[in-house]
Amino acid sequence: MPKTKKVKPGKAVKLPSPKHDEKGLDFARAWVEFPDPADDEQVFRCDLTWLTSRWTCIFGSGCQGIEAGRADDGCCTLGAHFSDDDDEKRVAGHVERLTPDLWQFHDVGTDSGWTQVDEDGERQTRRWNGSCIFQNRPGFAGGAGCSLHILALKEGKEPLETKPDVCWQLPVRRTYEWIDRPDESRVLQISIGEYDRRGWGPGGHELHWWCTSATSAHGAGDPVYVTYRPELTELMGKKGYDRLVGLCEERLSSLLPMAPHPADPVG
Repeated sequence: MPKTKKVKPGKAVKLPSPKHDEKGLDFARAWVEFPDPADDEQVFRCDLTWLTSRWTCIFGSGCQGIEAGRADDGCCTLGAHFSDDDDEKRVAGHVERLTPDLWQFHDVGTDSGWTQVDEDGERQTRRWNGSCIFQNRPGFAGGAGCSLHILALKEGKEPLETKPDVCWQLPVRRTYEWIDRPDESRVLQISIGEYDRRGWGPGGHELHWWCTSATSAHGAGDPVYVTYRPELTELMGKKGYDRLVGLCEERLSSLLPMAPHPADPVG
């Protein structure tokens, strides 16, 4: 489980306002809870409002970025914290296969390293020239965006295989909570929902812009549970994901789905 990314609050600065297309954080949501078909000691709690929404990543095509003046970074400005040692080791194995034609900062990363320790002593990908060292900037011949993502596509893999956990999971958020029941039994509740501004910690409210509740990012032809099939399958297991698909389809087939996402197109 990747750690929750925390953006520390800073001194208030007057910045140009982004396009005001975010619908806010507090609105009605439709949640469903069901037993994990693969584990009797677990239950899934899933936000159907989010998973049936028409959100899609608009990196490079309208994304305003989390820092003012750095729209090209998307959400890569701060780099990525590793969820644990295994996450870092897995990514390191893929970094070894990156070549200069795929990774713009290959020379920097191989010469002086591609990781760093933040002010709290936690390890993350290195920030270089204002953003994650793996982010190829616009105009790079190998393609703009995450070089680890580009590597996966070139090799016919899913990007979740090559990228840090927090990167491929965003903007889906998985959390855990032990639930003590009245009969003294106990189950692990795994929640699958929207990684909104609050997911970043208190400093999330200071982000320049965030996509999950922005109308400009809600124009996909397919809902999140379809477009994020590989990621959700990895997070829930195949049996859990298959059950989720059935519940999402039931919701979408209803004449009046309860609690639609406010950023979705009307109708």
